[in-house]
Order: sequence, then structure tokens, then C-alpha cells
Amino acid sequence: MPSGAERVLLDTGPLVAVLNGADEHHGWARECFGRLAPPLFTCEAVLSEAQFLLADRGGDPLAVLAMARQGVLALDFDAREEVERLHDLQRSYRNLPMSFADACLVRMSELHERSRVFTTDAHFRLYRRHRRRVIPLLTPTST
Repeated sequence: MPSGAERVLLDTGPLVAVLNGADEHHGWARECFGRLAPPLFTCEAVLSEAQFLLADRGGDPLAVLAMARQGVLALDFDAREEVERLHDLQRSYRNLPMSFADACLVRMSELHERSRVFTTDAHFRLYRRHRRRVIPLLTPTST
């Protein structure tokens, strides 16, 4: 990825949707995955959520890791280095509540200013990076 290029930060919803033909956002997710240049950046928490949801809905959880092995997804976040900020984020948004995966993606958006979060989660409209700044999103209603 060229320096300064926009990063797409992948949340659980579109990942599950693209792999599950019965998902309400399947068509949208397929269209987006078809036009976005890989890799899409994500974190281990998103992969864990996606595998759980796919298994729960009769899908193949290994499809998530296959996408990572093929270079479609890139794991580019070390939560061990970000524990304090992740704690602060989850404490700030505990009334929603904010999942660990969401906190990781918000932090990734802070670390990579030229990024947008690819999500179906309406909570991202409420989350802010650096406490005040709107996070650019790619959602079913923004495309």
C-alpha cells in the first residue's frame, strides 16, 4: 500500500455479510469487496466475532482465515500496545456499550488518519476518534 493511501478498516458486519448469502447486507458487501483494493485492515477481535457469528448462522468460520491467508485481509493492530487507550474508549462509551472489536477499530482509525471504517454497525456514527472527530465510514447508507 502506498504511503498516505487511504486504509479501509474492516468491521465484523461486512465480513460476515460477504460470506453469508442469507445476510441482509450480502449484496452490498459483495459489491464493496469487489471494488475495494485489498488488503482490508482489521484486528483479531473482528476475526473472532466473525467466526463466531458465521458458525452460529450455519456458515464456515474457516472462510474468515482463508481470506486472511489469501491477503484479502491484513491484521495490523497490536492490542497489547494499546490497552490504555482501549480501556479509555470502552469506559467512555460504556453506555452503548462499545465492544472490544469496536474499540480496536476506533483506535486503528486514530492511528491511521487516512482511513474509513467499513461497517454495518450504527454505533460507529456515535463513536469519535481523538474524542471529537467524526470517523469516516463506508456503510450501507453511505454508498
